[in-house]
Amino acid sequence: MIEVNRKGEVWVFAEQHDGELTDIALELCGKASELAAELKVPAGAVLIGSRVNGLAPRLIAHGADRVYVMEDPRLDHYQTLSYARVVCSAIEAHKPQVVMYGATPLGRDLAPRIASEIRAGMTADCTDLEIRDVTDPRTKEVHEKLLLQIRPAFGGNIIATIVNYDWWPQMATVREGVMPMREPDAARPGEVVALDVGLDDGLFPLELIDQHMERRTASLKGARVIVAGGAGVGSKKNFQLIHELASAIGGAVGASRAAVDGGYVGKQHQVGQTGTTVRPALYIAVGISGAIQHRAGMEESAKIVAINKDRNAPIFSVAHYGIVGDFKEVIPMMIKALKERRDAE
Repeated sequence: MIEVNRKGEVWVFAEQHDGELTDIALELCGKASELAAELKVPAGAVLIGSRVNGLAPRLIAHGADRVYVMEDPRLDHYQTLSYARVVCSAIEAHKPQVVMYGATPLGRDLAPRIASEIRAGMTADCTDLEIRDVTDPRTKEVHEKLLLQIRPAFGGNIIATIVNYDWWPQMATVREGVMPMREPDAARPGEVVALDVGLDDGLFPLELIDQHMERRTASLKGARVIVAGGAGVGSKKNFQLIHELASAIGGAVGASRAAVDGGYVGKQHQVGQTGTTVRPALYIAVGISGAIQHRAGMEESAKIVAINKDRNAPIFSVAHYGIVGDFKEVIPMMIKALKERRDAE
């Protein structure tokens, strides 16, 4: 555990694979810059790998003031022990007050290991982070400018706000897509700091012989158009209409948690607090009631079209356009209109 350090930086673990930064690393750089400005401290990023020094300018352009780089040929591929040793050593040497990780498979493996090693608190799967003064309800002591770690709890039915008074650094994993990626500024000044951490061979128990990468079957984060179905679709067979409309309009297929739990479509299509947060140009919600957990993941879409038989469904409160009707009648009409327009062109 490190001591409480009010002058400590706000850090991001800059996840990369094969020399490519992940979107969540860049999203978190923007958030780190925002939080650091409130705390009046620099924002930092920890970058680990082999031949990754060239990625530092991109992190700086997205909000990092300092990039701490550890390069070693043995760090070319992620291994828990070696990466954890580097990050723990960096935390002990530089004493940041906040460290954020993406809630990716790698981040979910690495962050708890680091929290355990340095005896720090950590909140998993955050959907928002804020800086605010907090009063300890037990002692009535006011703690200035703590990190509020906000995440869904009890299956997404409530929102929990977690604070860490004294087990520092304050650490959190953050879901992909919930923080908007800021526009990069190539003119931003920044500093690159080389980390020098001794790594013995015992930290590399695995040898990578071969790897096979499987593409995601659903890519919601980058989709400009999403057609999403909910429990109101009624069955996996009926959900085929969602796929057909998405195909006709050139969009991706999304779903509410109720549709995923009902087995209509795979979890990789889930939109909402317990799924993916999206901001497409067009979001078509079909048979989705509009529970707050779902709206939290899509209400920042540029245009929302809702199709629902219930004219009082909450989804209409965030929709720009609403269609009250049976989707089994509405969607074929939409597909027909799209095809006719395409043929006319």
